[in-house]
Amino acid sequence: MKNVLTFDFEVDKINNQIHVKREFTADVPLVWQAWTTSEMLDQWWAPRPYETKTISLDFREGGRWFYAMISPEGEKHYCVADYSSIEEHKVFKHLDAFCDENQVLNTQMPRTQWTSQFDANGDNTLVSLTMQYQKLEDLENIIAMGFKEGFTMTMDNLDQYIAAQFYLRKQNKTDYQARVCVYLNFPGNTEEVLNFYKSVFRTEFSGKGIQRFGDLPADPSHPPMAEALKNKILHIEMPLIGNHVLMASDAPKEMGFEVTMGNNMHIQLELESREETTRLFEGLSEGGNITMPLQDMFWGAFFGSLTDKFGINWMFSYTAKD
Repeated sequence: MKNVLTFDFEVDKINNQIHVKREFTADVPLVWQAWTTSEMLDQWWAPRPYETKTISLDFREGGRWFYAMISPEGEKHYCVADYSSIEEHKVFKHLDAFCDENQVLNTQMPRTQWTSQFDANGDNTLVSLTMQYQKLEDLENIIAMGFKEGFTMTMDNLDQYIAAQFYLRKQNKTDYQARVCVYLNFPGNTEEVLNFYKSVFRTEFSGKGIQRFGDLPADPSHPPMAEALKNKILHIEMPLIGNHVLMASDAPKEMGFEVTMGNNMHIQLELESREETTRLFEGLSEGGNITMPLQDMFWGAFFGSLTDKFGINWMFSYTAKD
């Protein structure tokens, strides 16, 4: 894997275009999903300190994404993205616009015609973007609004969080026995919560103990980590009763995540065979919502996630023996 990830940003004033090439340390299906599902788009699309909240997403040709970008004071800026063409895991096009809460377009603001292309680059994925504007004034307004700085920051934050989670999954799986875990996310108080549970259950942290974001090996392909994040919890796990394992990590707002009641808890199944993983995934997905299809991930696991028809979040993982 390369040490430095590709990032090119070019403004073409002759043709009223912006061209961006951005490389991610994940395979095409995962990166594609980060750009096409509300669960993942809501984590990174808006530049800090804004947050993104999807109101509706119909990812198909002729479909629309309707969402709000929310300021720290709660002010909402509504937007839509109209999808015109989609080639699965290859390229999609959409036309965006600012609007009001009733999806009435704001004709005073420029619209952007996006072409987003996804190409495998070894174990990585290269995303090539072309943003087309009707006139030079529109392009210059977008640049003046800080598009480059905001777009760069949000993708960097997503990079750091994905890299942290992949590192954990490789480090903490020490055997191949099947087990059931509960995985919790908190906005920054994981250590307080898990210390409370530890005192109640009279247990101790297991595995590698408390791991913090600052413990991650330095990676020159990512920007320096903010000091405020280094002490946040990357991973804690502890046994409860009956061989049940509780795991947790921080999902801080500084990385673009919004933890709410209901989206911060998953039941994680670590299975002994690919066939059993598929069987359980297909059974629990009936009538539910698949948030990540089962697929071979580059860190070595067969992995997927879903929300079942009763609103319960599940993660599935199978790692073949070496």
